[in-house]
Amino acid sequence: MKAIRRFDEFIRENIVKKQSPDKSRSEYLIKESENSFNNLLEKIEKIELKDANANDYVKSCYDILMELIRAKMLLEGYNASGFGAHEAEVAYMRIMGIDERDVQFANQLRYFRNGMLYYGTILDKTYAEKVITFTKRLYRQLKELIQNDIAK
Repeated sequence: MKAIRRFDEFIRENIVKKQSPDKSRSEYLIKESENSFNNLLEKIEKIELKDANANDYVKSCYDILMELIRAKMLLEGYNASGFGAHEAEVAYMRIMGIDERDVQFANQLRYFRNGMLYYGTILDKTYAEKVITFTKRLYRQLKELIQNDIAK
């Protein structure tokens, strides 16, 4: 897995475009992420995490976090699309002030999620547990950062 590039590189390559802030779409993504996070917590409570459903949990966690990052980008007037968009969104975490270790873990998560979708990567319960713990912690941090902007 390659090291994650700097966010400004994605702007230069037109993977990220500057646009008018989109507060309504951002609010929609925040609400979707909140619903998905609550569903994840309910699923954790009711369905035992096993190797057989680890991929499902990891995909859910990835989507929850990416929706919040996209929401923040939209509030700031950025939109990523096309090849490299997910990597750009992870790189944006640095702009948000997220700790570099967390950015690197999110990049690993992005890499594995891509592997699940396109190459048949199978993840295990142990990795899914790490991702769930990471998601619970980072979700709260991202939500707080975004709520401060929405309130403005």
